[in-house]
Amino acid sequence: MTEPVLADLTTLRVGGPAARLLTASTTDELVAHVTAAWDDDEWLVLGGGSNLLVADDGFDGTVVLVRTTGIEHDADDDGVTVRVAAGEPWDAFVATTVENGWTGLEALSGIPGTVGAAPVQNIGAYGVELSDVLTRIEFLDASTGERAWVPAAELALGYRTSTLKHGRRGAVLTVEFRLGTVSGAGVPVRYAQLAGSLGVELGAFVEPATVRSEVLRLRGSKGMVLDADDHDTWSAGSFFTNPIVSAAFAEALPAEVPRWPAGDDVKLSAAWLIEHAGVHRGYAVPGSRAAISSKHTLALTNRGGATAAQVAELARYVQVTVLNRFGVSLVPEPVVVGDLLA
Repeated sequence: MTEPVLADLTTLRVGGPAARLLTASTTDELVAHVTAAWDDDEWLVLGGGSNLLVADDGFDGTVVLVRTTGIEHDADDDGVTVRVAAGEPWDAFVATTVENGWTGLEALSGIPGTVGAAPVQNIGAYGVELSDVLTRIEFLDASTGERAWVPAAELALGYRTSTLKHGRRGAVLTVEFRLGTVSGAGVPVRYAQLAGSLGVELGAFVEPATVRSEVLRLRGSKGMVLDADDHDTWSAGSFFTNPIVSAAFAEALPAEVPRWPAGDDVKLSAAWLIEHAGVHRGYAVPGSRAAISSKHTLALTNRGGATAAQVAELARYVQVTVLNRFGVSLVPEPVVVGDLLA
């Protein structure tokens, strides 16, 4: 039997074979497969593969592919509580919330991946983060073997991070959200670019369907909505997080570097730093099939036939170039499987 190739299961379309692949279509099946995978030295739970870079020599262990489905909800006078199976496609779920008049997730439209993967990164876009509406997750804990509901407050949700990304191993089975319901003109727009493209003031109320439509348009213009015919979308999305530096360090940077408050620190624009360090859209290391997106500087893309090693080489080039120019270390956002970016 031919080994499953992980390039076929990731949006970057790179990665070698997995020793074993198990597909879970129900939550009970997911529990059984993950529990069985613990007997292996290496195991990996895989959703949509949208935030993953897998080495060319593959994964010498068990991969559990999450394809569970199901959405339940309970409404009351103040809003709606929604419980979603981990394998539900994220954007399809967001579309369902908009269709049902539930508010809170419309700005996160167009993000690839599954619902179960969303808390791992605490996904966010256009002024909204998952932590704004996440209440708890049902989690199968590898360290204890227990299946239990874990409150969002215990996940240390931060900027593209959580305990699920750093050390807390197991599998997300179900995700629960607390959402609003449409009343009046809708929800406030929290992001300047989105407000500008909608032609409204920041903080203006706009109905969710309109917000979703505009977010999809904006993401599409950056190659951030999956399209098999567009190599700019053969990526892991934004490959680097926006760096957070001390206020003193930010003060020493050129005044034109975009920046935003981040508690006592300052968040910088990774895309601006890359572009102004001299790594422009479309750039590729000579002879490589990996390249910076022609639409969005933060995306590293597969132009067709790229290898994981080529993606990693490009990532290291970007990191070194930005570090040399601005003294800022860029941190990769995707989960890396294999010795690629060490």
